[in-house]
Amino acid sequence: MTTTDFDIAICGAGPVGQALALLLHREGFAANKIVLIDAKTAAQSEQDARSIAISYGSQQILQRAGSWPIRATAIQEIHVSRRQHFGRSLMRATDYDVPALGYVARYGDIIRPMQTAAAAAKIQMFRPFQVAQIEEQEQQVILNLTHAETSACSTVTAKILVQAEGGTFADQSQRVQRHDYQQTAIIAHVTCNQAKLQRAFERFTEQGPLALLPQEDGYALVWCARPSMAEQLLTLDDASFLAALQIAFGHRLGDFKTVSKRFAYPLGLNAQPSASKRCVSIGNAAQTLHPVAGQGLNLGLRDAHTLAKCLSRQHEHLEAGIPLFIEQRKTDRQLTIRITDTMARIFASSADGSLTQSLLGLSLGTLDVLSPVKNLLAGQMMFGWR
Repeated sequence: MTTTDFDIAICGAGPVGQALALLLHREGFAANKIVLIDAKTAAQSEQDARSIAISYGSQQILQRAGSWPIRATAIQEIHVSRRQHFGRSLMRATDYDVPALGYVARYGDIIRPMQTAAAAAKIQMFRPFQVAQIEEQEQQVILNLTHAETSACSTVTAKILVQAEGGTFADQSQRVQRHDYQQTAIIAHVTCNQAKLQRAFERFTEQGPLALLPQEDGYALVWCARPSMAEQLLTLDDASFLAALQIAFGHRLGDFKTVSKRFAYPLGLNAQPSASKRCVSIGNAAQTLHPVAGQGLNLGLRDAHTLAKCLSRQHEHLEAGIPLFIEQRKTDRQLTIRITDTMARIFASSADGSLTQSLLGLSLGTLDVLSPVKNLLAGQMMFGWR
């Protein structure tokens, strides 16, 4: 049994949790007063090959945290369209005077420089440890931990506890805002013979959105479909899967040539961005979103950036930083959740050919003409509400 005292304990050493720790250290918090707790080892996190979309605003946050550059592919353009319908929109980085609209990177490539920076700063790490019990008291929070491999026990006390380990929709307990979209996301890496460098595609189909994000020698695929359709797609061999993808996406990238091993997970909204006196949730622990707008990690990183600022203003009374954080994040969180949820419900639930989808298809065709609306949407996707 070991006992250790900290100012701030962060449960979850993923990108959001580690970004918060690094930003807190940049704001003047002593490294030995910050602790990250995670059930995975550092090596396990670095081996995660999932592809993540990083907005330009998130890139700036990671740079401030001291964990940029990373191995990533820049997105210079985003092409949005509907399958077999008129109407499309094209966003370009040059239209907004930014070097890129965003970036695509593997989870392990994001986390690796973060772990290097955290180790160099001597930020404390408890891993692989699972949180067995949390007790919030008037002056502190007590966490009872169990080592995932040896079952050794440790007790951590902290003035503030930050929950940054959200998991996936299927694994979470129900929160205040919850909706099962009855969709499954299939993720993989694909290659084609007419790739358009640094252009991302979002294609809305009857089954849901299909995204192709430029990455390395091809594209990171996120294909959202109803569970029965997703189950069928997962049973196909590579050639049949690529043929189905060709039909769903079309020939803008020529012929699809190869596909990696496929993974799938259910999609839903699960959000409750609230807090108690000494505990606060950020990232997926506060809001899990549909990937239709690619805002999950980006919203979490904005949470981390704001929380670090709010806590840094309250060094003597850290708990006073929590209500300040909740107030400052309220608008961006609500707006991002509303936009994502609306898009997901429409494209996941409305039948192809319905009035709702027809009107939205028409809106894609007019979006390029309505510059103020397009600029607001692009700004929200890159930076959030500010």
